[in-house]
Amino acid sequence: MAEMKIGVVDVGSNTVRLLVASVGGGEVRSLREERAHLGLGEEILRHGRVRRRKLEELAVVATEFGRIAREHRVRQLETVVTAPGRQGDAPERLLQVLARATGGPVRIVSAEDEGRLAYTGAVARTDVGDEVVAVCDVGGGSTELVVGTALLGPAWVRSLDVGSLRLTASLLHGDPPTAAEIERARASVREALSALEPPHPGRALGTGGSARALARIVGGAYDADALQQVIELLASRPAELSAAQLAIPLHRARTLLAGALVLAEVSRLLGVELAPAKGGIREGVALRLASERAAA
Repeated sequence: MAEMKIGVVDVGSNTVRLLVASVGGGEVRSLREERAHLGLGEEILRHGRVRRRKLEELAVVATEFGRIAREHRVRQLETVVTAPGRQGDAPERLLQVLARATGGPVRIVSAEDEGRLAYTGAVARTDVGDEVVAVCDVGGGSTELVVGTALLGPAWVRSLDVGSLRLTASLLHGDPPTAAEIERARASVREALSALEPPHPGRALGTGGSARALARIVGGAYDADALQQVIELLASRPAELSAAQLAIPLHRARTLLAGALVLAEVSRLLGVELAPAKGGIREGVALRLASERAAA
């Protein structure tokens, strides 16, 4: 497949991101990336839907991302909506705003498709050989856990309505959270994972904002013990101080402890450490779009 330029706008619970990439030969090379924190998931948790003012903010961001993509002369631009399209009321309003702003197709991806796309994107940018690989994608509104191989693709896919934002809003009320709140949140994650019996992987990758932020703090891959140290660190001070000292955005600092709890329990479940993935859902969408264009 000849290389072609693809644009992907990814609308998630915490952030809206743009990837402009050159795709060819099963590889994705980033040309431009942008992100904006809009907090759509928090808006939905508070009001049950995305209200007009937040839709207006989204329209401004999406219009700019569409402009950037067109400047790069992409062959295809698509917007994908993850948890905000699945968990809020009146998602059609969200889709209409995004379609007008970007001038391209918009679709809500199911939880299972989100997991498959994240897996494909993560594995495409990592040399995994023929190993069985797990990919965990922790978002603000949900967590996807997928196991498969580079050759066969995602074979075992599960999604949980447990995300860093939802867990923070429901159980981690303090700033910093109390020890009791943390233990209740940990128990909630364990309960959500208790029914899962994933195939045992040779290695595991973490993708999503929490996974990347934790890798920067730890200095690479992490297991449950390493993440427990981060949890204790985050629980010792307010989010504003953590954001300043760890050089992460405040919105990320507020939900990072919850993300660490989820990833720690996933690491325990899988029995392997998690390494930060270089790709995820946006790369997966870019590969799909390029394949569809080449086959047309």
